[in-house]
Amino acid sequence: MKKALLLILFLVSSFCYSQTADTYSNRGIAKGKLGDYEGATQDYNKVIEINPKYAEAYSNRGITKSKLGDTRGAIQDFNKAIEINPKFTKAYFNRGITKSELGDYRGALQDYNKAIEIDPKSAEAYLNRGIIKSKLGDTRGATQDYNKAIEINPKYAEAYYNRGIAKGKLGDKNGSCLDFSKAGELGEMRAYDLIKVHCN
Repeated sequence: MKKALLLILFLVSSFCYSQTADTYSNRGIAKGKLGDYEGATQDYNKVIEINPKYAEAYSNRGITKSKLGDTRGAIQDFNKAIEINPKFTKAYFNRGITKSELGDYRGALQDYNKAIEIDPKSAEAYLNRGIIKSKLGDTRGATQDYNKAIEINPKYAEAYYNRGIAKGKLGDKNGSCLDFSKAGELGEMRAYDLIKVHCN
C-alpha cells in the first residue's frame, strides 16, 4: 500500500514539475512573440532552474539573448541545447543564424549542414545555407540550395528572391527576372525594386 502511494506521489510531483516548466516555457514563447525579450529570458531562466535538461528552453533563451545583443550567451545556450539533444535541428539552425551574424560563415555552414542532415525537409535550412554559400562565393552551390528550398516549399518567396540574385550573378538575366517576378507575386516586395533595375 505504501509503495503504491509513494508511486502515485512521485507521478503527481513529476507531472507538476513538468507542467510548471512547460507553463514558464509557453509564457516565454508568448513574451518573445510580443518583443519582450527580457521577460522571455527570465521565463526561460525559470524553466532551466526547474528542469536543467530542458533543451528547448536553452534554445529559446539563445534566441532571446541574441535579440538582446548577447551573441556570446546565445551561442552558449545553443551549445547546451545541442549537448542535451544532439538531434535538435532548431538549435543548430539558430546557432547558424547567430554565427552568421558574428561573421563566422564557415561555422554557420557547418550548423546548417547538420540541420539538413537531421531534417532534410527544412526549406529554411536550405535557404540559409544558400545565403551563406553565396557570402562565401559559392554562387552555384547557393543556387542548388535555393532550388532545393523551392522544391520543398514551392511558395517560398525569399528562396525565389535569393535565387534570382544568384542567377543574375551567374549571367542568367532571364532566369533571374523570372525568379524576381515569382518572388514579387508571392509577396516579396523587394523583388520589384530589382525588377526595375535589372529587368526593364
